[in-house]
Amino acid sequence: MNSMGWGRHLVWNLLAWCLGVALQLQQADLWPLATYASVSVAVVACAGFLKCWRPSHTAVRTARLLAWGLVWAAAAFCTTGLHAWTRAHTIAPALEGQDLDVVGVVQAMPQRQDLGWRFRFRIEQAWALDAQGTAKPLQLGADLPPQVYLGWYGQDGMHDSGWSTSALPEPVKAGERWRLRVRLKAPHGHLNPRGFDYELWLWEQGIRAAGYVRTGRKDPPPLRLGSTWAHPIEGWRQAVRDRLLAHLSPAGADADAAKRAGIVAALVTGDQAAIDRSDWDVFRATGVSHLMSISGLHVTMFAWLASGVVAWGCRRSALWGFQGALRWPAPQVGAVSGLLLAGFYALFSGWGVPAQRTLLMLCVVLVLRLSARQWHGALVWLMACAVVLTWDPWALLQPGFWLSFVAVGVLMASGSSPRAEQATESVMLNPGFRTDVVRIGAWHRWGASQGPIWGSWVWQRVAALLREQAVVTLALAPLTLLFFGQVSVVGLVANLLAIPWVTLVVTPLALLGVLWSDAWQWASCALQPMAVVLAWLAAWPWASVSVAMPPWWLAMLALAGAWVGVMRWPGSWKWAVLPLFWPVVFWTHPRPAPGTFELLAADVGQGNAVLVRTATHSLLYDAGPRYSSESDAGHRVLVPLLAQMGERIDTLMLSHRDSDHTGGAAAVLAMQPQAALWSSLEDTHPLHALRTDWTRCQAGQVWEWDGVRFEVLHPQPSPESLSKMPKPNEVSCVLRIASQVPGTKGGLQGSALLAGDIEAAQELALVQSGLSPVDVLLVPHHGSKTSSTQAFLEALRPRWGLLQAGYRNRYGHPAPEVVARYQALSIALADSPRCGAATWRSSAPEQVQCERTLRQRYWHHRIPH
Repeated sequence: MNSMGWGRHLVWNLLAWCLGVALQLQQADLWPLATYASVSVAVVACAGFLKCWRPSHTAVRTARLLAWGLVWAAAAFCTTGLHAWTRAHTIAPALEGQDLDVVGVVQAMPQRQDLGWRFRFRIEQAWALDAQGTAKPLQLGADLPPQVYLGWYGQDGMHDSGWSTSALPEPVKAGERWRLRVRLKAPHGHLNPRGFDYELWLWEQGIRAAGYVRTGRKDPPPLRLGSTWAHPIEGWRQAVRDRLLAHLSPAGADADAAKRAGIVAALVTGDQAAIDRSDWDVFRATGVSHLMSISGLHVTMFAWLASGVVAWGCRRSALWGFQGALRWPAPQVGAVSGLLLAGFYALFSGWGVPAQRTLLMLCVVLVLRLSARQWHGALVWLMACAVVLTWDPWALLQPGFWLSFVAVGVLMASGSSPRAEQATESVMLNPGFRTDVVRIGAWHRWGASQGPIWGSWVWQRVAALLREQAVVTLALAPLTLLFFGQVSVVGLVANLLAIPWVTLVVTPLALLGVLWSDAWQWASCALQPMAVVLAWLAAWPWASVSVAMPPWWLAMLALAGAWVGVMRWPGSWKWAVLPLFWPVVFWTHPRPAPGTFELLAADVGQGNAVLVRTATHSLLYDAGPRYSSESDAGHRVLVPLLAQMGERIDTLMLSHRDSDHTGGAAAVLAMQPQAALWSSLEDTHPLHALRTDWTRCQAGQVWEWDGVRFEVLHPQPSPESLSKMPKPNEVSCVLRIASQVPGTKGGLQGSALLAGDIEAAQELALVQSGLSPVDVLLVPHHGSKTSSTQAFLEALRPRWGLLQAGYRNRYGHPAPEVVARYQALSIALADSPRCGAATWRSSAPEQVQCERTLRQRYWHHRIPH
């Protein structure tokens, strides 16, 4: 077989390998370990047969090629399945929520939270406590996973009124050994349509249990047993971060200085949690988020600089009498040294998954270059992709993987000069969101070697930079819409300014600060003018365009159109593909037909948030809980959910003032300035300052949207001022929603009751006032034993009960006796821990769609029945 034919076969087999990985990621459940092993043996046997089979007929050779593809795909499928089995074990269900005594080592630099610390902890010994307090040893790997994710918070914790201001607990350091009393649970996160998959993130990190440190009066105090040398780089990293923050943001420093200190800390140590949320909003709006924390871009830049310095030193060493420079080519010595130093930098930055992928790509490119063969760029690109997916198969589900590889592929395909070919080879080293700084380095080396007139060279480089940045921006626009639902219009300008400034000025100064602390002050000062420019760009009316997230197949069509648009092909072809962009830009989430409505009970944990949609209107009933003083369901769940659906809500109705119903309201109101506010909150509640024309919900209020009737059933109008509120649950807004379109079997097409946190007394009053049956009921008070009385359920007789509660919440919701009451009346329950986000439509009242069922994968936690 000639080299061209061999290359084609290798491309085909690598494509098949990637396809096999993708197919395994669609498995809802892992096969038994023996099944993967058996299929692997069969794959090896088939490969041996195909290796010996040498057909001469063309059609048979084609069949052999297809067979090789199937073998490679099956091999990738089994390899990924076996890889998944290495991290499939989680905590035994019987140990969840139990007090455990553990001894172990802090694995990584702790992350500062508002009231404590979050850190990875490797358990060395563990004991379970029985009712008498007797300790029973646990077997790691069988009863308990060795690696867990712990939180250590202030003793006061969280109350219904919000988070307390208790002091931070004792700081922990990477490499320290501690004895702790903890409570653990299986990794379980919120699962909403197109939302962040927290369980996948934990799976990819190898974390199979999470929990918190117990510091109650009856618990033994946490005990530091000593320091170890288990994680010296993480300990050094933490010391650098703490020294940096103390240097740039001492006590009494202004807020702007503290924000810049957080950005510098992220650039030096990879601590993205140090960046303020408002800064992240600006970075996302201007499309420069990829620059503000250590990513593949920074690791690659470090490797490029290190390799250049080492290669220069190697060349100069010959003049100093070092004979090794005459035996080993300086470019190869520089490349290997750059890879090793980049590995150290990746370790220092926290050894995150993107950094690991970067090193793998660097290794692939370096090995191929050292092989002394000419490799086609597409083959290098595909081999790097296959190696990355072999190491980390779940990277295929991450936006960063797609953005980086598509950007590289587009640049390779659209280049048509020696300069572009050389730039492409360097671009392959970067798995971050952008690739510009590596191209700048490649252009610099090419220009230096050719030596054209300075002015002409500068204009050529500027034109090339503008063109290739525009190519990347256009090509990635469909994927950006697919993953994030927005495109930064000012991103091209912002990146042209920010990329050279951050990568060539701010980041080197920040890294220099590790050796000379005053350099951190210079880095902070360098950030200030850039922050002003980015804030100015973000304030433009059309700085970023947000649209509903399109389906993946529409995004792929637009990506194909973008690919044609950036290629050096006839202009008529580019005009012909313009219609491919139209469905993506103007796609809207399907809405209910007139006369029908839809409920989406979001998975927000211990709280309520239900989106009601009609043909042209939307209402959000409650806004979920407040998770901490810096985090709430609005920012983490509802704002992204509404954005990806392209939803503009007409009304936000807050049933009552408890924080598990109003926690995300401020974020939602800020994102939806047109939304009217209805509530039963007291007149002086801070949320009313956001909407001075708010409406108090009272029984008797009725309106109709698109043939759907909305009626408030509770609370009753009160003549006295509500400056002093009764018990919050007593005044919960109860909303009945009913279609006015006749159903196919008589009666109306569907109805629902959203009951807030009403209790037995309010339920009795509603029954006495004359309740009509409904198809679906939002279970009152999250299934508390104070609600869902027998008379109330018998009066409503719903088909379904939507129960929004947190997994293993501290209130014990839902109460077992309440669940039994629903079951006795044959009312099906869709609870958010088992269902995730639940969707119900009045046009199909007998069905509830559970997000966990639609997106079920083997890494998702299953609650035993």
